[in-house]
Amino acid sequence: MLWVLAPAQASIEAYEFDSPEVEADYNQLVNELRCLVCQNQNLAGSDADLARDLRRQTYEMLTQGSSPKQVAEYMVERYGDFVLYRPLIKPGTYLLWFGPFVLLGLVIILVVRRLRRASTKSGPDDEAMAKAKQLLQQQQERK
Repeated sequence: MLWVLAPAQASIEAYEFDSPEVEADYNQLVNELRCLVCQNQNLAGSDADLARDLRRQTYEMLTQGSSPKQVAEYMVERYGDFVLYRPLIKPGTYLLWFGPFVLLGLVIILVVRRLRRASTKSGPDDEAMAKAKQLLQQQQERK
């Protein structure tokens, strides 16, 4: 039975921290940094080999005295803005930050224009109404 549990225990990382502040910084960073393999998971939730390496790198940098900001800057320098779940607002990330709002605004404008166009169209024109009345009269005369 123990051989079944051995792989599960091998994937659990247990780091010892010098202080609760360093441990809190580590936990915050591994929750804010994205796994580059999984792409939709943070480092804390990923079991990919690269995520394990990045968690280890984060731990080592923090225990050697780097600040959380320095660790994040190192990760961005090495892997790009994609490694951050909340990248900095700068010209290279404007589309990422503001693109959804611009797209939503365009959709709202298009919907409003279409609704206005539909409301300005009048009902059936006079010629079509006259023809419909004529057809109804002919139908009643046949009866």
